[in-house]
Amino acid sequence: MSTFLPSALLASVDGAVVAPMSLDDYLALDGPAPTARIAYGCAPSQYAQLFRPEGSGPFPVVVLVHGGCWTLAFGGIEQMRNVAGALAAQGIAVWNVEYRRVDEPGGGYPGTYADMHAALDSLQQHAALYQLDVKRIMAMGHSAGGQLVQWIAGREKLPKNSPLYRDQYLPVPHILSLGGLADLRHERDLIKRSCERDIEQLAGCASTERPDIYSDTNAADLIPNGSRTVLATGELDTISPPRVAHDYAARANLAGDQAQVLILPGASHYDEISATSNAWQMILPVIKQMLGIEAK
Repeated sequence: MSTFLPSALLASVDGAVVAPMSLDDYLALDGPAPTARIAYGCAPSQYAQLFRPEGSGPFPVVVLVHGGCWTLAFGGIEQMRNVAGALAAQGIAVWNVEYRRVDEPGGGYPGTYADMHAALDSLQQHAALYQLDVKRIMAMGHSAGGQLVQWIAGREKLPKNSPLYRDQYLPVPHILSLGGLADLRHERDLIKRSCERDIEQLAGCASTERPDIYSDTNAADLIPNGSRTVLATGELDTISPPRVAHDYAARANLAGDQAQVLILPGASHYDEISATSNAWQMILPVIKQMLGIEAK
């Protein structure tokens, strides 16, 4: 495995010790209004928010995918405005994706994954209009969104008999998963405990045509795919504990991809996605490094 994170990022961030964020703290996160709201489908949840920096582009792009246990119950795209605004202030465009969740019509398998395809197709279609450089692109997802962005990286490996197969798509080789629950096959019990989700809600039911429900849904089954992944997890994360990140990175590296684990000292599952947390001071340099932005 080649090292692509500066070793300094593996050390603690200096600063005052603060209490780890709670779910209520996360739900209270807010940020600036987006530059534009762009529908990529007809359903109410099929849209993306664009946060475009001031000035002239082309701008590097972060595809941002919220978590929330794949359900409507725990917030989502609005809370992501917090880091989206912080990234735009750094000169980075953000494509903040909403999608159909398991408790919405059309959500789950295959709809939620089809929404990822459609949202990225829409980004590519609107790139010239908004001066977005889709050759300098990465995807960052939190929790359930971590699972989805890790799936995005493996789209070239989707079996051709899957309804999710595409022969053309926008490549996204750089992935930052924040407390992601990406390995559906190996973490199904944890997903049930942490999110009360049955794996069939996320991966569908087996059939004669599709006997293995993980074959086109599980990021860990879609490797190697040439991706470079950082799995950032709060030291105190109980929803997706550090062990999950280490296990996934081991599988990815063994398969031939590049994956690193970044443990965020004193952070919970929610500090990972707050631009005012100490954890963000470790996450932002990773984003810039993936986008090829020189540190100042």
